[in-house]
Amino acid sequence: MDPLWIIFAFGFGFAIKQIDLPPLVGFLIAGFVLNIFGVEQSDTLDNIADFGVMLLLFTIGLKLKIRNLLNKQILITSSLHMMITTVIFGLIILQLSYLSISKFSGLSIQSSVLIAFALSFSSTVFAVKILEETGSMKTSHGKLAIGILVIQDIFAVLFLTLSSGKSPSLWAFSLLLLLFIPKLLNRTKLSFILNGTGHGELLILLGVLLPITGAALFELVGLKADLGALTFGVLLADNKRADELSKTMLGFKDLFLVGFFLSIGLLGSPSLEAIGIALALSLLIPLKSILFFVIFTKLKVRARTSVLGSFSLSNYSEFGLIVGAAGVSSGWITSEWLVIFAVALSFSMLFSSILNTRSQPIYARFQKYFLRFETRTRLKGDEPIIFADEEVIVFGMGRSGSEVYRVMSEKYGKKVLGIDISSEVIENHKKLGNNVIQGDATDLNFWQRINMSEKLPLVILVTPSHSTHMRVIEQLDEIHCSIRIAAISRFDDEMKELHDAGVEVVFNLYEEAGFGFANHTFNQIYNSSSSKGPQV
Repeated sequence: MDPLWIIFAFGFGFAIKQIDLPPLVGFLIAGFVLNIFGVEQSDTLDNIADFGVMLLLFTIGLKLKIRNLLNKQILITSSLHMMITTVIFGLIILQLSYLSISKFSGLSIQSSVLIAFALSFSSTVFAVKILEETGSMKTSHGKLAIGILVIQDIFAVLFLTLSSGKSPSLWAFSLLLLLFIPKLLNRTKLSFILNGTGHGELLILLGVLLPITGAALFELVGLKADLGALTFGVLLADNKRADELSKTMLGFKDLFLVGFFLSIGLLGSPSLEAIGIALALSLLIPLKSILFFVIFTKLKVRARTSVLGSFSLSNYSEFGLIVGAAGVSSGWITSEWLVIFAVALSFSMLFSSILNTRSQPIYARFQKYFLRFETRTRLKGDEPIIFADEEVIVFGMGRSGSEVYRVMSEKYGKKVLGIDISSEVIENHKKLGNNVIQGDATDLNFWQRINMSEKLPLVILVTPSHSTHMRVIEQLDEIHCSIRIAAISRFDDEMKELHDAGVEVVFNLYEEAGFGFANHTFNQIYNSSSSKGPQV
């Protein structure tokens, strides 16, 4: 990257973070400011941006199970929302074409529909960043939002394929053979490629090579390159090393995505008229949010999940720019609309950032109103939760949480309940006979609907997200529940924040790991009579 890009991106990103907004909003502003100073887009920045989106889709695929896309809440919502939004927005734009606004005058029905279709998408890049920053990727609303975004991306790819006038090569059907890759990885020596990379630079190189290979393969047969990166991620999603690969590529993905947000701002300097139109289009975003919420609740999704899922999707998409570019190439709209799309996208991300940052307080304040839209029947995993006589509740049943559960249960004889947001994690623990349930500890409804015994349990927070821990504490304060809390942490500033919030015991994961390791080593080497040979 050009040093000037980095300086501006860091400066604006840092400034925006100080007011509790995601740095990506600062990156967008940095792009517009650079454009005002005469900095133009370059092939280098475009390549960085494209690779960032490619890595994003690949990492999404690594966390995506195909079966999760096949439930009706995702399929019906994505298709129905896109259809209704395109019709409503199209009619509004067509009506504006009869006014004396230069950018709208003369728009045909076809052009109006194209613009509306471009505005019907929600941003995959933005939603994933927001969900990651809030630790919500594995929550019900996070999975719902990601599934809908993937379906939308597929719609975009189909449109681009049809609008280009080029049919995919007959060789595209050979890609069906990729469906056998997961089985081949599990049953043949091809798994050696994944298992033999270790945990360092080879794994990183593999994380770069796979999306590039998928993109090149799909482009070779006339399909969208980004779809290839997503597909290769999905094919590896069931592999035991998929999660590690995703975490390894996290920093690289974030770095390259800075180029993406800068490139949006560098698309052009908008005129006052273009800014006014973009602002007017931003006023349509609440319609998208309301429509998502209505469809979700009609499909028996809980009110809170519907609200938070709708907020995650309350923006315009980078795919709108791609669809708009295809419209310009076909002569359906003028190139000025690309600048309008870029400004509207920026405004929508700013609006959505504020909305998602304050989503929990908004839901808590208007909860009674939102609950009116809930159906009486519940989807699996949304049933009321009844606590019996549990003495310890462990939130987060990953590696650390599982060990806390085991020690409290086996060593100290406590009756323990484990809770995790991931259905896959819960299924694995149930196979082991553990007392676990699926639930979201950041959900105010979760705490309001539980029935605890008179003796309040000890709550141990063992999730990897500090923001999740703080939200749990806020929820307990909201229902005036004085439960004793212990939590793990990684950094000194987070530990102080937890102590200040009333957490009784804070465990520094890194420092205590070293302390525990030293004690374990001393006991094994010096205190064990059977210290011959390696000790585990």
